[in-house]
Formats: sequence, structure tokens, C-alpha cells
Amino acid sequence: MSLTSRRGVLKILALSSATALFSPNTLLAATYPQKTRLGVALVGLGYYSTDLLAPALQQTKHCYLAGIVTGSPDKAETWKKKYNIPDKNIYNYQNFDTIANNPAIDVVYVVLPPSMHREYVVRAANAGKAVWCEKPMAVTSEECQAMIDACRKNKQPLAIGYRLQHEPNTQEYRRIVKQQLLGKVQSLKCAAGYRDDRTTHWKQQKEMGGGVMHDMGVYAIQGARLGTGMEPTAVVMAKTSTTRPEIYKNGLAETAVATLEFPGGVLADIKSSFGENVNFMNINCEKGEIRMAPYSAYDGVKGSSPLGEINHPYKNPWQQAKQMDDDAQSIMQRKPLLVPGEEGLRDVRIVEAIYKSAATGKQVNLTA
Repeated sequence: MSLTSRRGVLKILALSSATALFSPNTLLAATYPQKTRLGVALVGLGYYSTDLLAPALQQTKHCYLAGIVTGSPDKAETWKKKYNIPDKNIYNYQNFDTIANNPAIDVVYVVLPPSMHREYVVRAANAGKAVWCEKPMAVTSEECQAMIDACRKNKQPLAIGYRLQHEPNTQEYRRIVKQQLLGKVQSLKCAAGYRDDRTTHWKQQKEMGGGVMHDMGVYAIQGARLGTGMEPTAVVMAKTSTTRPEIYKNGLAETAVATLEFPGGVLADIKSSFGENVNFMNINCEKGEIRMAPYSAYDGVKGSSPLGEINHPYKNPWQQAKQMDDDAQSIMQRKPLLVPGEEGLRDVRIVEAIYKSAATGKQVNLTA
């Protein structure tokens, strides 16, 4: 890591809480007296919970795996033995609401297909628990707003699992852009994708929130927003396609491309795909280019610019542990969350606009 990059990373890590995005939800959060660690219950025990979140919760300092919610008795038994989870902290989807009576559970982390996010975020908030929700926040912007409203009504914080916003290499390129160390951003290109050959996962089921835009598309949108440091004003154009209609059926997008317009006429060309392995972001600035490759991986995020190398190395599941520790600290200290529900809502609105532009062939303007 270059000296410039190293200093930047250390500065960012020290000041990350000061630059957190404001969310009214956070300031309404319940108090957690005398607690130094928050108990987290994972809702949904698929790949992400099993291979990343649960191992990460063995590394976290400010939160821990306290409970689980699953519809599978076999999984419940396996997790109970592996992580020494008490019976009273194991729930299914029918008795989930009784989690309200369990003081050992402070946070409910919803890790379900997007079509189920609204229901379980709202139920968790009604149970008086802080809520973390995986991305995409929900299938529609209306669902996102309902989730925000439920958490606000119950005075509970709502954080979205955008791990990269907690990640130091991401924070470093954002610092360069924000401080205009290479001048103003002139244009951006980014792409996020992998080949997904599954046929029955939620990503291939439209009614569950499937299609590339709700998954890898959110990474591409985040790249454009974070890489420019601005909010888009319009989707200039968008196209969706599939080369495997037997998997991505009834118009479900396997690949999507779009051009986003930002203030000052800055354009960002983005691509997301379930058909190819691609992961890069190039930010063209007045005094040079920031190149990140990969820019959205679980590890190995790195890049370079005329200012030096951007490379703070780590191994899985460090990103997830950092994300959960940051959010737990924010809750306990009653500070703004880095990625509140409003951030997830912004991206889902852009997803909707991209699909609308692709369907109509027209530019779609975005409201603030």
C-alpha cells in the first residue's frame, strides 16, 4: 500500500462515524443500557448467513450470534450444536413475533429473498428490535418506504447490508472523489456480474425479486453513486437482455446496461450480469483516473490512481464483520447509521427507473 493510500485509509477509519449518513431512524433508536455487545438473530439460513454472516459474527467485537429464525428443523439443530444457541433463542416463521419477549435478541438481521424483506422487517420492528436487512432492500420502493415507516413508528434503527460502504478501499476512493484530489469527476464506467447457472434460486424467480438489477445491479448503481459522489438525475437509456431464456424466463433480465446522468452532465455507464464474470470501476477525473478492480468483491477490493495504490488487504468475512460491528456501535452509541434504510430506498427507485427506461426506450427522470 502506498504511503498516500495508507494515510488515507487510516484517516477514513478514524473519521468514518463522522461522515455517516444521517437517518432519523437512528436517532429514534431504543437505548441498550450497560451493553457492550448486541445479540443478533439471523432470519434465513441460506448461503449468505451460513458461509459469511455466521462466521463473521465469530469475529465481531460489538455484536454476536444470539439466535436464529428458520423454517428447517434440521438446520435449527445443526446451528444449535455448532454455535451453542439456546433453545429459547431459536425461532421459526410462525412463532417469530414472540421474539419481542426475548431480551437476549437486540437485532434482527433479515437475510431472506427480497420479496420477504418487507414482512420480516416490519414484524421485527413491531417486536421492538433493531433491524438489519440484506440488499436489495425490497422489490419495490413502496415496500422500502413501508419498512422505513415501520421502524420509525417503533423507534427502531434500520440498516441495509451494504458491506462496501464500510470497506476501507471503497472509503479511500470516495475520499479522493469527495475532496477532489484529482479534480472533478468527468465520467464513470462500472460493471458487476458473475455467471449464475442456477434455475430455482430467488434470483431466477421474478415473484421473489429475481432478475439481475435487484442483485448485481444494485452494486453497479452503488458504484456509480459512490464513484461520482453524486445522486443521478436521470436514466438516459437502459436495456435488458438474456442469452438463456430457459433460465431467465418471461422477460427476466440476465444482463442490464444503463447510462445514468448526474449533475453537471456527468454520465455513468453501468452494466450488471448473471451471464459473465466482470467486476471493475473506472472513475475519470480531470487530473487522472481511479481504477478499481475488483470494486465489489468479498475480498481483494483494490485499485490505483495517480495518487498511488489503493489496497488495504483482508480476508473473508472481514467485510461482514466490519459492517455489523459498525452498525452495532452506532446503535449502542445512538449515532447515525452509515447505511440507513433511506439509502436502500434510493437504489430501488433507480432500479425501477432503469426497468422503466428499458421497457419504454425513453429517458426516465429521477426525483430527489
